[in-house]
Amino acid sequence: MALTGRDNKPHIGIYGRRNNGKSSLINLIAGQDIAIVSDHAGTTTDPVKKSFEISGFGPVVLIDTAGIDDFGELGDKRVARSKESLNTIDLAILVITANRFEEPEKSLVKILNTLEIPFFIVHNKSDLEPLDPQVKSSVEEETGALICDFSALTSDAGLLTDLIRKTIPASALKTPSLLGDLISFGDIVLLITPIDAEAPEGRLILPQVQAIRDILNNDGVAVILKEREIDSFLRKTGIKPRLAVTDSQVFVKADASVPPDIPLTSFSILLARYKGDFENYLKGTPKISELKDGDHILILESCSHHVSCDDIGRVKIPRWLSAFTGKKLVYEVVAGLNKLPVDIGRFALVIQCGGCMITRRQLHNRLKPAINAGVPVTNYGMAIAYVQGIYRRAISPLIPDHSEGVDYL
Repeated sequence: MALTGRDNKPHIGIYGRRNNGKSSLINLIAGQDIAIVSDHAGTTTDPVKKSFEISGFGPVVLIDTAGIDDFGELGDKRVARSKESLNTIDLAILVITANRFEEPEKSLVKILNTLEIPFFIVHNKSDLEPLDPQVKSSVEEETGALICDFSALTSDAGLLTDLIRKTIPASALKTPSLLGDLISFGDIVLLITPIDAEAPEGRLILPQVQAIRDILNNDGVAVILKEREIDSFLRKTGIKPRLAVTDSQVFVKADASVPPDIPLTSFSILLARYKGDFENYLKGTPKISELKDGDHILILESCSHHVSCDDIGRVKIPRWLSAFTGKKLVYEVVAGLNKLPVDIGRFALVIQCGGCMITRRQLHNRLKPAINAGVPVTNYGMAIAYVQGIYRRAISPLIPDHSEGVDYL
């Protein structure tokens, strides 16, 4: 099963050599048989995601992976797939047995530290061979991680649950508010939701649904309408919303119809602050004005969807960007969580979608190579607002205090 990253619950990856009992640990943690267990090494081939609730902890996604010691042409590919999954997780559990902590484990720990992924180590099958105190001391000193002696046959799963709770970063457990800090009890929020060819049949897109739920969670009132209804609604009701949120594709219409004294932003820009690298988006968006002929632009769609003839990422944004800059630009698209180009430094700009279908860590890891290479990054909504001349208004409700003299406008 491919890693599509379509779940916002904390992601926990289980890693280790073949036949170290990774699948048995998953079944024990889950309290049910959700992973295939076999004495035959290499039963698990590709990373497999399992979504469930850990008793006493909460909902998570566990990722069962192939052995990190696999070999041969096919085995090397399996190991590579397992390591790719590191970009999607919030916590890693490294499973060892027989007091072996050697090159495969050390190589994985090096990657975990580079990606700043917290982890702990489980010495499994302790019923066959207990953890040597000297090995425990040496490994903990070398890795800085906790290591526990364990047996999937005789130990209490609560020990693993406690370690997960102690080790997983608080950011993975928090459910931040999309716009709760922008409204107060009883405030009315106008949600402008066009119904066009890209709108899914019979339902709203996820960011719109998330906004509605967040408004309700914060005791606000959501008013949902299409862009052509804005003028008549405001005129007939006399209501002055505390905030207006629009689909980025109708920014121009929303800007014209929503009075200037009503704060206006977009669903995509709210997501940019909610889970994106908002600070770097703010720095990167104005770089659009510096694009030159022949520059390559990388567009990241973090979900797989039906591509329409007027697709926002593949058609509209390139059209608007080229019109705004007047330059001949080259566009490349990477969908889902597919591999990024190795030579990411050749791009002049990276434009990331809102990321509603992936976790915050997944999104940040997608952007990290570009940021480390000095490539400016932005987000769909912020880029659209910029090229349509609405950037200042669109980000004003969300920008941080300028007390340190930083001007993002």
